[in-house]
Amino acid sequence: MAQPPERTVPDLTGYLTHAGHVLETQLSAALAEVGLTLRMQCVLRHALEAERTQIQIAELAYMDKTTMVVTVDALEEAGYAERKPSATDRRARIIAVTPAGAKIAAEGQKIVDQVHANALNTLPAPHRKSFIDALTTLVDGPLATPTTAQPIRRSRQRAS
Repeated sequence: MAQPPERTVPDLTGYLTHAGHVLETQLSAALAEVGLTLRMQCVLRHALEAERTQIQIAELAYMDKTTMVVTVDALEEAGYAERKPSATDRRARIIAVTPAGAKIAAEGQKIVDQVHANALNTLPAPHRKSFIDALTTLVDGPLATPTTAQPIRRSRQRAS
């Protein structure tokens, strides 16, 4: 049986993917206790920060258009948000958070902060700031922008 290639650098993708997945499942379970999904919390937070359209929030939250529409529909149904005309662009519709939405978003943020604190508190106190600083450096630097893969174009093979 063939051996896998030797690693020369730790599997950063594997570590970050696993950690992100576990944090998302923990956040989802905790937010479900107050009737929110992680996507709903994310949309509410971004909508409260500034007047934003669905498309703008979808980009910030890494959601496709269909997922965003479903999420906003759920927020409207729960009475947490509504689509309204933009004050600056008559053609655009923004996501406006209702008072009930602002209240549940604040509650949701406390839950998110607690889940994050629980994870960070497993690190020794002197390492927490270093970890956050290093992660921030990666996310603000070389890992700031996704790369879009370009399809490989192959020249047509001619029949001889």
